[in-house]
Amino acid sequence: MVGGQASSMTESFRRSGEYENPYQAPYQAPYEDARQYASTPASSSPASASPVTPSPVDPEWPPPPAYRPAAQAPVEPTAVWQTRTAGGAGDGHGGGTAPLPPVAAEPTPPGRKKRARGPFALLAAVAVVAAAIGGGTAYGIQELTGKDTVVSSSTTTSVVPSSKTGDVATIAATVSPSVVEVGATLSNGTSTGSGVVITADGEIVTNNHVVSGANSIKVTTSDGRSYTAKVVGTDSKKDLALLKLANASGLKPATLGNSDGVKVGDTVVAIGSPEGLTGTVTSGIVSALNRDVTVSTGENQGRQQGGGGNWPFQFGGQQFNGDTGSSTTTYKALQTDASLNPGNSGGALIDAGGDIIGINSAMYSAAADSSSSDAGSVGLGFAIPINTVKADLATLRAGGSDS
Repeated sequence: MVGGQASSMTESFRRSGEYENPYQAPYQAPYEDARQYASTPASSSPASASPVTPSPVDPEWPPPPAYRPAAQAPVEPTAVWQTRTAGGAGDGHGGGTAPLPPVAAEPTPPGRKKRARGPFALLAAVAVVAAAIGGGTAYGIQELTGKDTVVSSSTTTSVVPSSKTGDVATIAATVSPSVVEVGATLSNGTSTGSGVVITADGEIVTNNHVVSGANSIKVTTSDGRSYTAKVVGTDSKKDLALLKLANASGLKPATLGNSDGVKVGDTVVAIGSPEGLTGTVTSGIVSALNRDVTVSTGENQGRQQGGGGNWPFQFGGQQFNGDTGSSTTTYKALQTDASLNPGNSGGALIDAGGDIIGINSAMYSAAADSSSSDAGSVGLGFAIPINTVKADLATLRAGGSDS
Protein backbone atom coordinates (compact mmCIF):
# COMPACT_ATOMS: atom_id res chain seq x y z
CA MET A 1 0.00 0.00 0.00
CA VAL A 2 2.53 2.44 -1.18
CA GLY A 3 -0.01 5.01 -2.23
CA GLY A 4 -1.64 5.08 1.19
CA GLN A 5 1.73 5.45 2.96
CA ALA A 6 2.68 8.38 0.81
CA SER A 7 -0.59 10.02 1.55
CA SER A 8 -0.20 9.67 5.36
CA MET A 9 3.37 11.05 5.28
CA THR A 10 2.20 14.05 3.31
CA GLU A 11 -0.55 14.79 5.77
CA SER A 12 1.90 14.74 8.72
CA PHE A 13 3.73 17.82 7.23
CA ARG A 14 0.74 19.63 5.80
CA ARG A 15 -1.85 21.44 7.74
CA SER A 16 -5.48 21.13 7.03
CA GLY A 17 -6.45 23.33 4.11
CA GLU A 18 -2.83 24.11 2.99
CA TYR A 19 -2.07 23.91 -0.69
CA GLU A 20 0.88 21.95 -1.92
CA ASN A 21 2.00 24.81 -4.09
CA PRO A 22 1.92 28.06 -2.11
CA TYR A 23 1.76 30.11 -5.30
CA GLN A 24 -1.67 28.76 -6.00
CA ALA A 25 -2.97 30.61 -2.92
CA PRO A 26 -0.57 33.53 -2.21
CA TYR A 27 -2.84 35.05 0.42
CA GLN A 28 -3.39 31.84 2.41
CA ALA A 29 -2.13 31.95 6.00
CA PRO A 30 0.68 34.54 5.57
CA TYR A 31 1.38 34.54 9.30
CA GLU A 32 2.24 30.81 9.37
CA ASP A 33 5.06 31.18 6.95
CA ALA A 34 6.41 34.25 8.74
CA ARG A 35 6.42 32.48 12.11
CA GLN A 36 8.13 29.38 10.67
CA TYR A 37 11.00 31.31 9.12
CA ALA A 38 11.37 33.55 12.13
CA SER A 39 11.85 30.50 14.38
CA THR A 40 14.45 28.78 12.15
CA PRO A 41 18.11 29.78 12.74
CA ALA A 42 19.70 31.51 9.76
CA SER A 43 22.70 29.15 9.81
CA SER A 44 20.61 25.93 9.46
CA SER A 45 20.41 24.30 6.06
CA PRO A 46 17.39 22.39 4.75
CA ALA A 47 19.36 19.18 4.44
CA SER A 48 20.48 18.99 8.08
CA ALA A 49 17.55 20.62 9.81
CA SER A 50 15.09 18.42 11.63
CA PRO A 51 11.47 18.80 10.76
CA VAL A 52 9.83 21.43 12.94
CA THR A 53 6.17 21.39 13.60
CA PRO A 54 5.10 25.08 13.77
CA SER A 55 2.93 26.17 16.63
CA PRO A 56 -0.57 27.29 15.90
CA VAL A 57 -0.62 31.03 15.10
CA ASP A 58 -3.48 33.36 15.80
CA PRO A 59 -4.04 35.18 12.47
CA GLU A 60 -5.21 38.29 14.37
CA TRP A 61 -1.69 38.95 15.74
CA PRO A 62 1.06 40.39 13.53
CA PRO A 63 4.42 38.58 13.30
CA PRO A 64 7.46 39.87 15.18
CA PRO A 65 10.05 41.84 13.17
CA ALA A 66 12.91 39.94 11.54
CA TYR A 67 15.39 41.54 13.99
CA ARG A 68 15.32 42.70 17.59
CA PRO A 69 15.35 46.50 17.78
CA ALA A 70 17.85 48.22 20.06
CA ALA A 71 16.61 48.72 23.60
CA GLN A 72 16.88 52.53 23.47
CA ALA A 73 16.25 53.02 19.77
CA PRO A 74 13.69 55.79 19.20
CA VAL A 75 10.66 54.96 17.13
CA GLU A 76 10.54 56.77 13.79
CA PRO A 77 7.09 58.34 13.49
CA THR A 78 7.24 58.27 9.71
CA ALA A 79 8.31 54.59 9.28
CA VAL A 80 5.57 52.01 8.73
CA TRP A 81 6.36 48.28 8.66
CA GLN A 82 4.41 45.61 6.82
CA THR A 83 4.80 41.82 6.63
CA ARG A 84 5.66 40.28 3.33
CA THR A 85 3.37 37.51 2.21
CA ALA A 86 4.49 34.09 1.12
CA GLY A 87 6.03 34.08 -2.30
CA GLY A 88 6.62 37.82 -2.31
CA ALA A 89 9.71 39.49 -3.68
CA GLY A 90 12.50 40.52 -1.39
CA ASP A 91 14.88 38.32 0.59
CA GLY A 92 13.80 35.04 -0.98
CA HIS A 93 12.05 33.74 2.14
CA GLY A 94 8.71 35.33 1.49
CA GLY A 95 8.56 36.68 5.07
CA GLY A 96 10.16 39.38 7.22
CA THR A 97 9.46 43.09 7.25
CA ALA A 98 10.18 46.11 5.06
CA PRO A 99 9.88 49.88 5.58
CA LEU A 100 7.30 51.80 3.62
CA PRO A 101 7.96 55.31 2.27
CA PRO A 102 7.81 58.10 4.94
CA VAL A 103 4.34 59.39 5.71
CA ALA A 104 3.75 63.00 4.73
CA ALA A 105 3.31 65.48 7.58
CA GLU A 106 -0.27 66.23 8.48
CA PRO A 107 -1.26 69.63 7.13
CA THR A 108 -2.30 72.34 9.57
CA PRO A 109 -6.11 72.54 9.76
CA PRO A 110 -7.62 75.66 8.18
CA GLY A 111 -8.02 78.57 10.59
CA ARG A 112 -5.32 77.30 13.00
CA LYS A 113 -2.02 79.18 13.06
CA LYS A 114 1.23 77.75 14.30
CA ARG A 115 2.60 79.41 17.39
CA ALA A 116 5.54 81.67 16.64
CA ARG A 117 8.69 80.58 18.40
CA GLY A 118 12.23 81.80 18.70
CA PRO A 119 13.46 85.38 18.19
CA PHE A 120 10.49 86.39 16.05
CA ALA A 121 8.08 85.69 18.92
CA LEU A 122 10.32 87.68 21.27
CA LEU A 123 10.42 90.64 18.89
CA ALA A 124 6.65 90.54 18.55
CA ALA A 125 6.28 90.57 22.33
CA VAL A 126 8.66 93.52 22.60
CA ALA A 127 6.69 95.35 19.89
CA VAL A 128 3.45 94.80 21.81
CA VAL A 129 5.03 96.09 25.02
CA ALA A 130 6.51 99.05 23.16
CA ALA A 131 3.10 99.80 21.58
CA ALA A 132 1.52 99.86 25.10
CA ILE A 133 3.75 102.74 26.30
CA GLY A 134 1.91 106.10 26.12
CA GLY A 135 2.77 109.73 26.64
CA GLY A 136 2.09 109.40 30.35
CA THR A 137 5.12 107.09 30.79
CA ALA A 138 7.50 108.88 28.46
CA TYR A 139 8.86 111.02 31.28
CA GLY A 140 9.54 107.91 33.40
CA ILE A 141 11.54 106.34 30.56
CA GLN A 142 13.56 109.53 30.24
CA GLU A 143 14.40 109.40 33.95
CA LEU A 144 15.41 105.72 33.82
CA THR A 145 17.67 106.12 30.79
CA GLY A 146 19.20 109.34 32.04
CA LYS A 147 18.76 111.02 28.66
CA ASP A 148 17.60 114.61 28.55
CA THR A 149 15.33 114.37 25.55
CA VAL A 150 12.34 116.51 24.76
CA VAL A 151 9.07 114.78 25.55
CA SER A 152 6.71 115.02 22.57
CA SER A 153 3.33 113.58 21.79
CA SER A 154 0.60 113.70 19.18
CA THR A 155 -2.76 115.31 19.80
CA THR A 156 -4.18 111.86 20.62
CA THR A 157 -2.07 111.59 23.79
CA SER A 158 -3.40 113.17 26.98
CA VAL A 159 -1.10 114.23 29.80
CA VAL A 160 -4.15 114.52 32.05
CA PRO A 161 -6.48 111.54 32.62
CA SER A 162 -9.03 111.08 29.84
CA SER A 163 -11.87 111.60 32.31
CA LYS A 164 -10.39 115.04 33.12
CA THR A 165 -9.76 116.23 29.56
CA GLY A 166 -10.56 119.93 29.34
CA ASP A 167 -10.74 120.35 33.11
CA VAL A 168 -8.82 123.58 33.79
CA ALA A 169 -8.02 122.72 37.42
CA THR A 170 -6.51 119.35 36.45
CA ILE A 171 -4.55 120.86 33.55
CA ALA A 172 -3.19 123.62 35.79
CA ALA A 173 -2.13 121.19 38.52
CA THR A 174 -0.43 118.89 35.99
CA VAL A 175 1.39 121.44 33.83
CA SER A 176 2.22 124.27 36.28
CA PRO A 177 5.42 122.52 37.52
CA SER A 178 6.71 122.74 33.93
CA VAL A 179 6.27 126.54 33.66
CA VAL A 180 8.79 128.92 35.25
CA GLU A 181 9.22 132.63 35.82
CA VAL A 182 12.12 134.30 33.99
CA GLY A 183 13.61 137.49 35.38
CA ALA A 184 16.20 139.36 33.32
CA THR A 185 18.36 142.19 34.59
CA LEU A 186 18.97 144.80 31.88
CA SER A 187 21.30 147.77 31.81
CA ASN A 188 18.30 150.11 32.20
CA GLY A 189 15.98 148.01 34.36
CA THR A 190 14.42 144.56 34.58
CA SER A 191 12.19 142.41 32.44
CA THR A 192 9.82 139.69 33.65
CA GLY A 193 8.56 136.87 31.51
CA SER A 194 7.88 133.15 31.58
CA GLY A 195 9.44 129.96 30.24
CA VAL A 196 8.65 126.28 29.62
CA VAL A 197 10.81 123.41 30.94
CA ILE A 198 11.63 120.93 28.15
CA THR A 199 14.27 118.71 29.84
CA ALA A 200 14.75 117.42 33.36
CA ASP A 201 18.20 119.00 33.64
CA GLY A 202 16.93 122.52 32.99
CA GLU A 203 16.54 123.46 29.32
CA ILE A 204 14.00 126.31 29.14
CA VAL A 205 12.24 127.71 26.06
CA THR A 206 11.16 131.34 26.21
CA ASN A 207 10.76 134.38 23.97
CA ASN A 208 13.86 136.09 22.67
CA HIS A 209 12.46 139.48 23.66
CA VAL A 210 12.27 138.37 27.32
CA VAL A 211 16.06 137.88 27.63
CA SER A 212 17.47 140.04 24.84
CA GLY A 213 20.13 142.40 26.18
CA ALA A 214 20.10 140.79 29.64
CA ASN A 215 23.17 141.00 31.86
CA SER A 216 21.95 138.21 34.12
CA ILE A 217 18.99 135.85 34.21
CA LYS A 218 17.24 134.29 37.17
CA VAL A 219 14.66 131.51 36.84
CA THR A 220 12.16 130.56 39.57
CA THR A 221 10.21 127.29 39.46
CA SER A 222 6.62 126.79 40.60
CA ASP A 223 7.79 125.36 43.93
CA GLY A 224 9.98 128.39 44.69
CA ARG A 225 13.43 127.10 43.75
CA SER A 226 15.70 129.67 42.08
CA TYR A 227 18.43 129.06 39.52
CA THR A 228 20.82 131.20 37.54
CA ALA A 229 20.55 130.67 33.80
CA LYS A 230 22.56 131.40 30.71
CA VAL A 231 21.42 131.87 27.13
CA VAL A 232 22.32 128.85 24.97
CA GLY A 233 20.94 130.19 21.69
CA THR A 234 18.54 132.73 20.28
CA ASP A 235 16.49 133.10 17.10
CA SER A 236 15.16 136.64 16.86
CA LYS A 237 13.39 135.90 13.58
CA LYS A 238 11.10 133.49 15.42
CA ASP A 239 11.30 135.38 18.75
CA LEU A 240 12.66 132.27 20.50
CA ALA A 241 15.47 131.67 22.98
CA LEU A 242 16.84 128.60 24.78
CA LEU A 243 18.13 128.88 28.35
CA LYS A 244 20.07 126.39 30.48
CA LEU A 245 19.81 126.38 34.26
CA ALA A 246 22.92 125.87 36.37
CA ASN A 247 23.06 122.73 38.54
CA ALA A 248 19.45 121.77 37.89
CA SER A 249 18.06 118.23 37.94
CA GLY A 250 14.77 116.46 38.50
CA LEU A 251 12.64 119.12 36.84
CA LYS A 252 9.37 118.11 35.20
CA PRO A 253 9.49 118.62 31.43
CA ALA A 254 6.34 119.69 29.65
CA THR A 255 4.95 117.46 26.91
CA LEU A 256 5.17 119.20 23.54
CA GLY A 257 2.07 118.51 21.46
CA ASN A 258 1.22 118.94 17.78
CA SER A 259 0.08 122.43 16.82
CA ASP A 260 -0.86 121.26 13.31
CA GLY A 261 -3.86 119.49 14.84
CA VAL A 262 -5.24 122.58 16.57
CA LYS A 263 -8.67 123.83 15.42
CA VAL A 264 -10.51 127.08 15.91
CA GLY A 265 -12.71 126.74 19.00
CA ASP A 266 -10.42 124.29 20.84
CA THR A 267 -10.19 124.85 24.58
CA VAL A 268 -6.84 126.23 25.74
CA VAL A 269 -5.21 127.16 29.05
CA ALA A 270 -2.44 129.75 29.49
CA ILE A 271 0.06 129.60 32.36
CA GLY A 272 2.66 132.27 33.09
CA SER A 273 3.87 135.01 35.40
CA PRO A 274 2.08 138.23 34.43
CA GLU A 275 3.48 141.20 36.38
CA GLY A 276 5.55 138.74 38.41
CA LEU A 277 2.53 136.77 39.63
CA THR A 278 4.04 133.30 39.24
CA GLY A 279 1.78 130.45 38.19
CA THR A 280 -1.16 132.55 36.97
CA VAL A 281 -3.70 130.44 35.05
CA THR A 282 -6.25 131.68 32.50
CA SER A 283 -8.38 129.83 29.97
CA GLY A 284 -10.17 130.43 26.68
CA ILE A 285 -10.33 129.08 23.16
CA VAL A 286 -8.31 129.21 19.97
CA SER A 287 -9.72 132.24 18.13
CA ALA A 288 -7.86 131.93 14.82
CA LEU A 289 -4.97 130.16 13.10
CA ASN A 290 -1.99 131.35 11.05
CA ARG A 291 -2.14 135.02 12.07
CA ASP A 292 0.77 137.08 10.74
CA VAL A 293 2.43 138.69 13.75
CA THR A 294 5.33 141.10 13.26
CA VAL A 295 7.86 141.70 16.02
CA SER A 296 11.14 143.55 16.37
CA THR A 297 14.47 141.84 15.80
CA GLY A 298 16.58 144.81 16.92
CA GLU A 299 19.50 144.29 19.26
CA ASN A 300 17.81 146.41 21.90
CA GLN A 301 14.40 144.78 21.63
CA GLY A 302 14.48 143.75 25.29
CA ARG A 303 15.02 147.34 26.36
CA GLN A 304 12.00 148.48 24.37
CA GLN A 305 9.78 146.82 26.96
CA GLY A 306 10.69 149.55 29.42
CA GLY A 307 10.84 146.93 32.13
CA GLY A 308 7.11 146.23 31.99
CA GLY A 309 7.19 143.23 29.67
CA ASN A 310 4.67 144.88 27.34
CA TRP A 311 6.14 143.72 24.05
CA PRO A 312 5.39 145.84 20.94
CA PHE A 313 4.11 144.02 17.85
CA GLN A 314 2.27 144.60 14.60
CA PHE A 315 -0.94 142.89 13.54
CA GLY A 316 -3.34 143.67 10.72
CA GLY A 317 -1.27 146.69 9.65
CA GLN A 318 -1.42 148.33 13.10
CA GLN A 319 1.15 148.80 15.85
CA PHE A 320 0.40 147.62 19.37
CA ASN A 321 2.18 148.32 22.66
CA GLY A 322 4.67 150.73 21.13
CA ASP A 323 6.88 151.02 18.07
CA THR A 324 8.46 147.84 16.73
CA GLY A 325 11.18 149.83 14.99
CA SER A 326 12.59 149.29 11.51
CA SER A 327 14.09 145.80 12.02
CA THR A 328 11.21 143.33 12.20
CA THR A 329 10.27 139.75 11.41
CA THR A 330 6.91 138.09 10.83
CA TYR A 331 5.79 134.61 11.91
CA LYS A 332 2.56 132.64 11.83
CA ALA A 333 0.82 132.56 15.21
CA LEU A 334 -2.11 130.99 17.01
CA GLN A 335 -4.64 133.57 18.20
CA THR A 336 -6.40 133.04 21.53
CA ASP A 337 -8.83 134.90 23.77
CA ALA A 338 -7.24 133.46 26.94
CA SER A 339 -6.15 136.44 29.03
CA LEU A 340 -2.49 137.27 28.42
CA ASN A 341 -0.80 140.16 30.21
CA PRO A 342 2.75 141.57 30.43
CA GLY A 343 4.85 138.75 31.88
CA ASN A 344 2.99 135.95 30.07
CA SER A 345 5.55 136.15 27.24
CA GLY A 346 7.43 132.87 26.92
CA GLY A 347 4.79 130.96 28.90
CA ALA A 348 2.72 127.96 27.89
CA LEU A 349 -0.44 127.70 25.80
CA ILE A 350 -1.89 124.28 26.59
CA ASP A 351 -4.58 122.16 24.94
CA ALA A 352 -7.37 120.24 26.68
CA GLY A 353 -5.19 117.15 27.06
CA GLY A 354 -2.33 118.97 28.82
CA ASP A 355 0.06 119.16 25.84
CA ILE A 356 1.92 122.39 25.04
CA ILE A 357 0.69 123.70 21.68
CA GLY A 358 2.25 127.19 21.75
CA ILE A 359 4.62 129.65 23.43
CA ASN A 360 2.75 132.83 24.32
CA SER A 361 4.54 135.75 22.68
CA ALA A 362 2.36 138.83 22.11
CA MET A 363 -0.78 140.40 23.55
CA TYR A 364 -2.64 143.62 23.08
CA SER A 365 -2.92 145.92 26.08
CA ALA A 366 -4.91 149.13 26.07
CA ALA A 367 -2.67 150.59 28.81
CA ALA A 368 -0.20 151.89 26.26
CA ASP A 369 -2.82 154.07 24.56
CA SER A 370 -5.20 155.02 27.37
CA SER A 371 -5.56 155.45 31.10
CA SER A 372 -4.42 152.81 33.59
CA SER A 373 -8.03 151.94 34.35
CA ASP A 374 -8.24 150.37 30.91
CA ALA A 375 -5.11 148.28 31.38
CA GLY A 376 -5.28 144.50 31.05
CA SER A 377 -6.09 141.85 28.51
CA VAL A 378 -8.77 142.47 25.93
CA GLY A 379 -8.79 138.90 24.61
CA LEU A 380 -6.30 139.43 21.80
CA GLY A 381 -3.25 137.22 22.37
CA PHE A 382 -0.84 135.31 20.14
CA ALA A 383 1.37 132.25 20.56
CA ILE A 384 4.19 130.74 18.51
CA PRO A 385 3.04 127.26 17.37
CA ILE A 386 4.90 124.51 19.20
CA ASN A 387 5.81 122.78 15.93
CA THR A 388 7.79 125.90 15.02
CA VAL A 389 9.60 125.60 18.35
CA LYS A 390 10.39 121.90 17.89
CA ALA A 391 11.74 122.54 14.39
CA ASP A 392 14.03 125.26 15.79
CA LEU A 393 15.44 123.38 18.79
CA ALA A 394 18.50 122.01 16.99
CA THR A 395 19.40 125.53 15.83
CA LEU A 396 18.93 126.95 19.32
CA ARG A 397 21.04 124.22 20.93
CA ALA A 398 23.80 124.94 18.44
CA GLY A 399 23.88 128.60 19.50
CA GLY A 400 21.00 129.97 17.45
CA SER A 401 20.83 131.74 14.11
CA ASP A 402 21.81 135.03 15.74
CA SER A 403 25.28 133.82 16.79
